[in-house]
Amino acid sequence: MLSNTTSLQISALGSSSIDFSPTPQFSRPTYLMCPPQWYDVDYVINPWMAGNLHRPSRDVAFSQWKELYRALQLVADVRLLHARQGAPDMVFVAHTALVHHGIAAISSFAHTERQPEEEHVREWLQDHGFLVWDTPRETAFEGEGDILFDAEGKRLWAAHGSRTCLQSHRHVADAWHTPVTSLHLVDPRFYHLDTCFAPLAGGYLLYFAGAFDACSIEKIEAAYPASKRIAVTEAEATQFACNVLNVGRTIMMSKVNSNLRDRLSGLGFDVVELALSEFLRGGASAKSLALRLSDTSVTHANGEA
Repeated sequence: MLSNTTSLQISALGSSSIDFSPTPQFSRPTYLMCPPQWYDVDYVINPWMAGNLHRPSRDVAFSQWKELYRALQLVADVRLLHARQGAPDMVFVAHTALVHHGIAAISSFAHTERQPEEEHVREWLQDHGFLVWDTPRETAFEGEGDILFDAEGKRLWAAHGSRTCLQSHRHVADAWHTPVTSLHLVDPRFYHLDTCFAPLAGGYLLYFAGAFDACSIEKIEAAYPASKRIAVTEAEATQFACNVLNVGRTIMMSKVNSNLRDRLSGLGFDVVELALSEFLRGGASAKSLALRLSDTSVTHANGEA
């Protein structure tokens, strides 16, 4: 009998092009980033872009991106995806896929403006040995923007609202035969799950309750005890306090005007605050700028309290 991985490979690549080569294995935390060579706010597909058309400075964006790149290199290996003209949001590479165990579920973007990114990231991932799991066009799914593994890699948390379809949750989870919990986003400012919900190493959760309906809050509180829930205020959430990049005990995040850094430090995290203002204009921050390639067990190997 074929293994689950082999069956996936056949369904993903087609029986005429079966590839039995091993999928990538990482011994260190590993991420994919895409430089902001063509980054700009060229259109409005989320509330943060409104009023920011062509306002980002590409020079400043490059400088800010390099600071995040350097900070991430201190705790992880970083691979690079070439930017493509005509895909200004490609710098938010975490929206393009969800990766685990060498399998990459490729996004099916709701907006036509971002759909060209799909082929570029698919090609890169296939060239580097990942097995590809595609989502039907009519079932919108936007990568780590709206579906995230918990810190142990055993459960998926998935959001639906203005961008990702509820129907996509089970389809994406089937790539790993993983349980999935669906959450409903009700505030259009928090159009992606990663703007208001961040599973952290050590079993912690950073989240903004106001982004979810009451049923979703019940699910979150049932899964995470009060001692592990780090609730942010609306003022913090609108500074993208939850859109953080977490590698073990290190958290990289945009600067937030509050005591959140002290709260996280008090829980044993090493917090690196960065200026990411140009990317906030596009509706995203640190988390969206790097796609996790390594398994969560490797990414958070040194993250237990």
